[in-house]
Amino acid sequence: MRPAAAILVELGADVIGLDVKPTEVAVKQFLTVDLLDRASIDATVAAIDGPIAAVFSIAGLPGPPFSDLDTMIVNFVGARHLIESLVPTLAPGAGIVCVASNAGLGWEQRIDDWLPLISSAGFDEAKAWCEANEQLILSGYAPSKQATNAWVAWRASSLMPEGIRLNCTNPGPTQTAMMPAFEAANGKDLIDAFIGPSGRRSSADEQAWPMIFLNSPRSSYVAGEAFHVDGGFLGAMVTNELKVELPSGGPTQ
Repeated sequence: MRPAAAILVELGADVIGLDVKPTEVAVKQFLTVDLLDRASIDATVAAIDGPIAAVFSIAGLPGPPFSDLDTMIVNFVGARHLIESLVPTLAPGAGIVCVASNAGLGWEQRIDDWLPLISSAGFDEAKAWCEANEQLILSGYAPSKQATNAWVAWRASSLMPEGIRLNCTNPGPTQTAMMPAFEAANGKDLIDAFIGPSGRRSSADEQAWPMIFLNSPRSSYVAGEAFHVDGGFLGAMVTNELKVELPSGGPTQ
C-alpha cells in the first residue's frame, strides 16, 4: 500500500509533508503540524514557500478513542484552517482535495445544521461552534465528514474565480492504519456492511490515485464535487441494489 505522498514523489513532484508524526516517505520537506493547535498550523504555513500547485488534505482521526471535539477539530476545523491559510500561496490552476468519507452521506439533508459552522470566520469561531453544539457533533467522525462535504460544496464556488479548484473524495472502507480503531469503535461487521458490490475493502493506492486525478490539470473543470471512491456502494444503495445489514439485524437500503 502506498500513500498519496509516495505516489506523488514517484511521479516527480516536490512534496512537502505535513503531519503530527514523522513520515517515512522521501518528501522534499517535512514539517510537523498539530491540527488541534491553531498556533502550530500558523507556524507551519509560515514555513512554506509558494507557489503551491496542489494541496492534499488527508490527515484525520477515526473518532474513538479520541473525543468528539478533538475529532471535529482535526478532521474539519484544523484542516480547513490549514487550507484557508495556504490559499494565498496557491498557484493559478491549483487544486485542493480533502478526504471525507461515505460516513458523511446525507450531509445535504443537514445543510442548515452545517452552514453556521462551514461559514464561520476561522479556527477559533469554528471551535467555539463545535463546543456549543455537542449534539450535532455526536460521535465525531461522521459529523466531521458531513461538515467536510458541506464546506467543499459551499467554498468551491468562491475559490473557482481565483483559479483554485476544491473537491473532496468519499472513500468506502479502506485498509489503512486507522482501520483497527474503526473496528474497535464500530465492529468489523458494521464496517464491512459498507463495502458494497466490490466485495472487499479499498487499498490506500486506490484512494490515492483519484485524489491525484482531481488535483491534476486533467480535472481543470471539476470543482465543488464529492468523488465517491467506494466500489459502487452509493450507486447500489440509491438504486436499491444493495441492502446494508446493520449489526442489530435491521436491513436498510
